[in-house]
Amino acid sequence: MIIHADMDAFFASVEIRERPELRDRPVVVGGPPEQRGVIAAASYAARRFGIHSAMPTATALKRCPDLVLLPGRMALYHAVSEQIHAIFARYTPCIEPLSLDEAFLDVSASEKLFGPAVDIARRIKREIQHELQLVVSVGVAPNKFLAKIASDLDKPDGFVEVSADAIPAFLDPLPVSRLWGVGRVMETRLRGLGLHTIGALRHRPVAILERHFGHHGKHLWQLAHGIDERTVVSDREAKSISHETTFARDVDTPDTLRAVLLGLTEQVAWRLRRHGHLSRTVRLKLRFADFHTLSREKSLSCPTQHTGELWQTVAALLDRLQHDEFANALPPVRLIGMGVSGFDNTSATQDQLDLFATPRHEAADIDHVADAINNRFGGRLLRRARSVRGHGNS
Repeated sequence: MIIHADMDAFFASVEIRERPELRDRPVVVGGPPEQRGVIAAASYAARRFGIHSAMPTATALKRCPDLVLLPGRMALYHAVSEQIHAIFARYTPCIEPLSLDEAFLDVSASEKLFGPAVDIARRIKREIQHELQLVVSVGVAPNKFLAKIASDLDKPDGFVEVSADAIPAFLDPLPVSRLWGVGRVMETRLRGLGLHTIGALRHRPVAILERHFGHHGKHLWQLAHGIDERTVVSDREAKSISHETTFARDVDTPDTLRAVLLGLTEQVAWRLRRHGHLSRTVRLKLRFADFHTLSREKSLSCPTQHTGELWQTVAALLDRLQHDEFANALPPVRLIGMGVSGFDNTSATQDQLDLFATPRHEAADIDHVADAINNRFGGRLLRRARSVRGHGNS
């Protein structure tokens, strides 16, 4: 059984925990409007005004003049994420982080020790609430796809279980937009075929879906049947690390994309250093409103785990894509992701032990000292000046 745990409005919830007087007020974390900042996270009180992540801060303030705007404190969120993962690790070593606030857990091998997966999930939920004063929504299901949908159905503070014999009854009434990979354009195409619910799609022959959508049609048919054979892969086992964000509204503003991409890069770099990995390959992923997905990658001459080097590389990939391939006008973007692969742990050890003060090792010192200070004291005491504009995580 798989558990999907998703913290509710994570960045905003952590800030409200630190300042209880803000409870029930519309709170967002983001960059200042005068620097073309974007919203990184919005409390549920703020969401009632139609405010969402990746929205320009200026737009959010127009929608809610009483909005409480707080700067991001990534190191604090990293530290809290470590505490959350420590609770996960009490029940299984098989944890696949999707971001600081979201993870899959495979607890199949843990049930003999702790009881059924649903009991483990309830214990995790209680312990996060009691020890960290934060709320997590949880889905429990036979695979990752179903667990992800389940955790999202009853937010905030949700808990949904999907047993193997209840999969059709669980999926059939849901709109087709709940399927992974179905954005606005794909949803419109499916509705044009009379397919409004997952149940309607499930009963359509796979050959018809393949005729309309190619290989993706078969993928949709499998998901509609609750089929997902992907396993949970922990960071230590992974051959790559990546983070991606799907926007609530398609984004076509370069400043917003760069702010989001920087936030993703910081999280990936932090996970690299956490596990002692260095990466040789940096990858950028974009998915557009028409569901067309492309990726670009660059191999580095020397593997790295340094935030600055990773950011320079992925930012250059985005700039090249925008200027060279799209004549300075990217189509509306539905999803943006950043990833690394080609791990070299031997080089990581050598890199950390080298005492010569080259610029590269000065960068290493900055990253490691910042990690140590920020994680110890919980606040974002050290940060890059260019990151003031905002971070794109939700």
